[in-house]
Amino acid sequence: MKGSGVGAAGERGRGPVVAALMLGMALAALDGTIVSTAVPQIVGDLGGFSVFSWLFAGYLLAVTVTLPVYGKLSDTFGRKPVLLAGIVLFLAGSLLCAGAWNMAALIAFRVVQGLGGGALQGTVQTIAADLYPLKERPRIQARLSTVWAVSAVAGPAIGGLLASYAHWRWIFLINLPVGAVALWLIARHLREPSRTRPAARPRVDWPGALAIFAAGTLLLTALVQGGIAWPWLSAPSLGLFGGSGVLLAVVVVVERRAAEPIIPGWVWRRRTIAAVNLALGALGLLMVAPTVFLPTYAQSVLGLGPIAAGFVLSVMTLSWPVSAALSNRVYTRIGFRQTAIIGITLAGLILLAFPLLPYPGEPWQPALLMLLLGGALGLFQLPLIVGVQSTVGWSERGTTTASVLFCRQVGQSIGAALFGALANGVLSARLGGGDLDSVARALTRDESADELRRAVAAAVDYVYVGAATAAALSLLVLLFVAPRRFPVLDEPNADGPVP
Repeated sequence: MKGSGVGAAGERGRGPVVAALMLGMALAALDGTIVSTAVPQIVGDLGGFSVFSWLFAGYLLAVTVTLPVYGKLSDTFGRKPVLLAGIVLFLAGSLLCAGAWNMAALIAFRVVQGLGGGALQGTVQTIAADLYPLKERPRIQARLSTVWAVSAVAGPAIGGLLASYAHWRWIFLINLPVGAVALWLIARHLREPSRTRPAARPRVDWPGALAIFAAGTLLLTALVQGGIAWPWLSAPSLGLFGGSGVLLAVVVVVERRAAEPIIPGWVWRRRTIAAVNLALGALGLLMVAPTVFLPTYAQSVLGLGPIAAGFVLSVMTLSWPVSAALSNRVYTRIGFRQTAIIGITLAGLILLAFPLLPYPGEPWQPALLMLLLGGALGLFQLPLIVGVQSTVGWSERGTTTASVLFCRQVGQSIGAALFGALANGVLSARLGGGDLDSVARALTRDESADELRRAVAAAVDYVYVGAATAAALSLLVLLFVAPRRFPVLDEPNADGPVP
């Protein structure tokens, strides 16, 4: 069966599939925010305070390194089996997390969750592009962006309520009914097109997948733990970076010889895809400034409580989906590249405005900047994702989408390490020692509070300048690498899932 199911009957049938995609995205989006607020209760019950950060790092590692694998599998075997397997794996990990008996077990089960989360993030975005033609894609992307926005606001509140009035284990058990509904809707309503079976049985590049997983694990471990668990120039850091470099070379060799490589060479040989990968990698880098450092700034410098500090950040997630939903009115007139250039230019200027805020300032000032930043990034990210998905056919869309998300995830990991080192360096220079964590703890005891607050403000200012630099790098990629016009394929010839 051909077509993307866009007619009247198709429009009626798409509703359950879209609902399932939103539920699947909610599982992944809520995961980080809902767990973070329950960390004190988890540590109090299981212990393991020195390694609790791996609750997040382990999940991030698993999601990042499996994205390209799931992208290739969805192009080879179809979206539906990959998404169903991902949801089942995520729910199995959630059930195991709820029954964890110590911190080591919980971290291991979080990795299992992440293995399913990689399938959720990549495949949901790919099916969304399959379901809707180019002109209608902003609708589904805006809905998925809204899921992330609602999760950013509701996740901490839900996690806090469950941890305070029920038990922290319920933050994992709550995934089960949500995932069960998504499973049922996908299994019942998503019908993929019948395709001509290839003469030869599709072969999965398992050696390449294993090499990518190993290289990505070593690299992201070095980035996540460097400067925290051990110094950057210590033997563990150098060993991990060296090992990841060797394994990346192995990946290149294995992928060149593979008949069906996990990361095909065309991902980087095609100018449009390579440019979008680099641009969104820079987006992951700059997003570390507001998501990681702004809450610390709001609490340490502005003196806000955790809930109010979360609101300062959450306003960005409110303007982002609105801007993304309206971006099609811009890119249909001036093109994907020009719209993204406008968005990232505005984002860079807004990031540069942050260090100009008065000290200590009022909470509405950074909140206003984050509201504007969300609007700018909505104009930047969505046109690039929609544009690059529209340059490939069904059989390449999963790999393309996964490569984009993979680069953004790697950018976030690099940004966390880079900007963490930058912030701690500024604090050390101003205070003669210490890091962001130790300063934050000292502020709770009011030790030389004004001096410490000024040091934190200076450190976050430098981080925002670094984020503006990442925006400038993304702008340079769009100006000098991306083509003026994306080579969009004709929609009538595209085939995709039929709801």
